[in-house]
Amino acid sequence: MKKFSKDVLNINAAEVSHKIEEVLREQVFRQLKRKGAVLGLSGGIDSSVTAALCVRALGRERVLGLFMPELDSSDDSMRLGRLISDSLGVDSVIEDIGPLLEVAGCYKRRDEAIRAQVPEYGKGYKSKIALANILEQDGFNFFHLVVESDKGVRTTVRLNVKSYLGIVAATNMKQRARKFYEYYHADRLQYAVAGTPNRLEYDQGFFVKNGDGAADIKPIAHLYKTQVYQLAAYLGIPSEVLQRPPTTDTYSLAQTQEEFYFSLPYDKMDLCLYAKNAGIPTAEVAGEVGLTPQQVDRVYRDIDAKRSATRYLHFKPLLIEEVGEV
Repeated sequence: MKKFSKDVLNINAAEVSHKIEEVLREQVFRQLKRKGAVLGLSGGIDSSVTAALCVRALGRERVLGLFMPELDSSDDSMRLGRLISDSLGVDSVIEDIGPLLEVAGCYKRRDEAIRAQVPEYGKGYKSKIALANILEQDGFNFFHLVVESDKGVRTTVRLNVKSYLGIVAATNMKQRARKFYEYYHADRLQYAVAGTPNRLEYDQGFFVKNGDGAADIKPIAHLYKTQVYQLAAYLGIPSEVLQRPPTTDTYSLAQTQEEFYFSLPYDKMDLCLYAKNAGIPTAEVAGEVGLTPQQVDRVYRDIDAKRSATRYLHFKPLLIEEVGEV
């Protein structure tokens, strides 16, 4: 049996790209009978690679990129998103979802949930949610709320379940509002909506049901994020996007995907996920990812826990009885 190593996720990017392009053409033009693809451009690696693949498969004139900023969005998201649309030569549209979220009560509901634990939270304050480090403890994983006052003073409190669920429910409106506009443009143009999750996000439920989890095609859901970066280099994605740390761009304080959900850098998480899927012992994995066998075991258990907790996100609507063709 071949020894486990970091190289296990290396791909032939040209071959992978060619296969995805062929399948995309089949899916969009023949199966879905759509004329092109629309997707949100966040300036991140996943949406950039997905857009590039759609351009190569369908043609730049058949791809529409959407910029969908809101009050908490980073300026980098718009700037880097424009960099991608310009480099690919695709048409783009700005849909500011801030007013829609304001009317829906997204920010008000979020702030109320925060004030249940930090009563002084108000105008000029910023916040984010951070996950406890799974490598340092066994047992239930919990979240902290990080609040920064208008004077720059930071406070961290452990979130209770009610406040956590309230904050997440409110911020999930952002992903669903973006999908609202993606499907508007898809219907207008007879395009398919392209989703952008990579394998790590798809497997571990790092998406919002009927939000960024909703799509007609998901071209990179079978690729580990490490492989998405390899593909990005092959596709000529601008270096500034390649060097940008993965971010949620959901909260008013800067927040990486690592501190919000995965607790490990994506390259280590990718290797642990692959190894767990392949049944590789923790002792063999530990040295390659720079962890102890006990820490890898904790990551394995966390993978199982996330799969269990987010399983319903993958479900189609449940029926009482199966319904055949009518």
